[in-house]
Amino acid sequence: MAALPGGEVTEGPMLAADGRPLKHSLNRALRREKLRAFLLVSPLLIFILVAFVAPIADMLFRSVENQIVSETLPRTVAALRKDQNLPEEAPGEPVYEALYTDLFIAAEYKSHTRLGSRLNYESTGLSSLFRGTGRDVGRFDTDIYTDQFTEADPALADPANWVDWMARDEIRAALPFAADAWESWVELTVKANEDDPLEEDVPDYVFTALYRDLANGAAPEGFPSVDVSGFESVSIKALFEESDDDWLDPEVWQVIETYSPNYTDGYFLNAVDMMNGPGGEAQWRPESETIYLTLFWRTMWMSLAITFSCILLGYPIAYLLSTLPMRSANVLMILVLLPFWTSLLVRTSAWKVLLQQQGVINDTLVWIGLVSDANRLTLINNATGTIIAMTHILLPFMILPLYSVMKTIPPSYMRAAKSMGANDWTAFWRVWFPLSVPGIGAGSILAFILSIGYYITPEIVGGTTGVFISNRIAYHISSSLNWGLAAALGTILLALVLTLYWVYDRIVGIDNVKLGG
Repeated sequence: MAALPGGEVTEGPMLAADGRPLKHSLNRALRREKLRAFLLVSPLLIFILVAFVAPIADMLFRSVENQIVSETLPRTVAALRKDQNLPEEAPGEPVYEALYTDLFIAAEYKSHTRLGSRLNYESTGLSSLFRGTGRDVGRFDTDIYTDQFTEADPALADPANWVDWMARDEIRAALPFAADAWESWVELTVKANEDDPLEEDVPDYVFTALYRDLANGAAPEGFPSVDVSGFESVSIKALFEESDDDWLDPEVWQVIETYSPNYTDGYFLNAVDMMNGPGGEAQWRPESETIYLTLFWRTMWMSLAITFSCILLGYPIAYLLSTLPMRSANVLMILVLLPFWTSLLVRTSAWKVLLQQQGVINDTLVWIGLVSDANRLTLINNATGTIIAMTHILLPFMILPLYSVMKTIPPSYMRAAKSMGANDWTAFWRVWFPLSVPGIGAGSILAFILSIGYYITPEIVGGTTGVFISNRIAYHISSSLNWGLAAALGTILLALVLTLYWVYDRIVGIDNVKLGG
């Protein structure tokens, strides 16, 4: 029902001033407000997606992505799946013939070195194996097939004839190896070398593939009829053995076969000191090769130790700042914030000078007689140095949340507790401390999460026993270029942090964490 201007009441929807139903006008206004709000937050949303969500998604993908093997050696992978010799012995001749074609093409694209580097993460020595054979494969004695085919029918030497032959489906179906090799050569010539296939000589590996086809059957109609039964042949397997006898090692082929799928759990297994064994079964690495579980454990307990140290040192400072007059508190707050105005690298390097055995701290301890000159403390290049330096760096992140929470605690609470008979310690422990717990929680989360991802400070002052898992991640990203393993380590570290965050929420409650107010 709607009211008319004269006071009459009539049936129908209530109308707005513009004559439209009021409900529709309200919905349209609400949509405009939501759109305006979305446009206001869209820059921040885009920034988070680009700078935070996208890198994490890319990291998760890189930790399982393994397409380089199947993309670089597609024919070899397909032949390996049909071979019955593994894992007891090296594969048969068809696998080596497929590898010859793949490696010839990969060497032209310069992708065999990347493949070797990838497989070298799983088995040492494969990088040099692929590099060396990549240089040799173009000089394999397969020109024997080229000479015999062109001598039997000179038309086979003309690339223009090959274009005509390969355009016919029945010929392509009858000569699958030759058709595949021809297509790959044309693509290689055009894309990689930027040449015209009609002006180039047909390569040896195309004639080698043609020999494989004709050795298994007669030439199709429309293609030169060449009898290869009297051809002199060469073993491709023997050529690979001549290049490097490691190609006859079944373990090499097991690695290639194990990591031939497009996605792998190998990076995650390596990240927890495991590996894919024979048949793809997960197994522990030898004790001499284990490192990552130790680093994860060290990162966790040292981060907790740093957080606890920050609480012990930061709580009294925050309490003092919150109870002093504003003028004095501001001066001390400047001292707390002063490290933020100094480079992290400078602060860490300063600790390296202070903590060394001939440094200021040891000299002071010797001077006051706490330690003898012959028994100076070892405070650098170990876990102790890392904890000391990182406690100093992260201390402001503990003090600021504590101070902001303590500043909101009314002083009258303490006076009321004392007026009821409580001494200073009881009033503090029963009144002040429980009210400051949210600040402890906020500071602990900041200090722990920041410390768990630090790598500059542990790298400089940690030595071999004070480095974190983040140092290993940085090494794989910048030095070894094993981005897959770095991504797997980062993913596991992220999962550990989220798990601890969830445990903290279940025990303490994230709602009890406050930064003040």
